[in-house]
Amino acid sequence: MREPKRMSWLLVIHAAATFFMAGVIWIIQVVHYPLFGMVGADGFAAYERSHASRITPVVGTAMLVEAACTGLLLVAMGELAARGVPRWMPVAGAMLLAGIWLSTFAVQVPLHGQLGQGFDDVAHAALVRSNWIRTVGWSIRAALAAGLLVAWMAGPTGTDR
Repeated sequence: MREPKRMSWLLVIHAAATFFMAGVIWIIQVVHYPLFGMVGADGFAAYERSHASRITPVVGTAMLVEAACTGLLLVAMGELAARGVPRWMPVAGAMLLAGIWLSTFAVQVPLHGQLGQGFDDVAHAALVRSNWIRTVGWSIRAALAAGLLVAWMAGPTGTDR
């Protein structure tokens, strides 16, 4: 069994990565992606490639941390349940994360690749529209991460607080 303090840290790191990604995706959705259409056709391909090379390390790192924490939470479901955390919460979070990753690599990454060749109104509109999958998914994940923390803290008292 993990020490309660380690589990507390896992929940905090998981929540931090998820909250970070929820914030990033909302900025991308309501500010960044809509502004793509204002860059201009002449410089758009270079702009898109620069966007991709700059954003990937930022979001990629957080996504990997979030995925690792999600996997560890699934492994620790028994410990979480013993502390009063409903088993469905980490499972729902993992399912949402799988959907987010699927959307990212099956839809958004190919659209970015297409836009990297030059601005295309149809691809741009599809990117903005399809990104709502990730925006909603990470928003729900953020609520679940907060719920996991609250349920853990509301569980039986121990020496970990």
